[in-house]
Amino acid sequence: MAFLHRVVNGGGTLEREYAIGSDRMDLCLRYGSAILGIELKVWRQKKRDPQAEGIEQLESYLARLGLDEGWLFVFDRRENALPIEERLSTQIVKTEQGRDITVIRA
Repeated sequence: MAFLHRVVNGGGTLEREYAIGSDRMDLCLRYGSAILGIELKVWRQKKRDPQAEGIEQLESYLARLGLDEGWLFVFDRRENALPIEERLSTQIVKTEQGRDITVIRA
């Protein structure tokens, strides 16, 4: 969040729990004409990987905003998670509706 606030200080806006219809996207970052939809998920102990759920949820938000791309961050908080150096990754996933979602795993 501290990094994103630097964008805000440069003239952008950052809205938490951005209302979209009856749902709420975690973050909506606006800077000039650029709009970034951002969803955050935490992979907790004894739960399944939240990536598929996060992509589905974010795609719905992006459709309502008329955006073709968004960002999903998955934070692995399981006890047996690999060290950060080994689990940190970036992947672009193309959804069924043709949107690009950048998945950051940490």
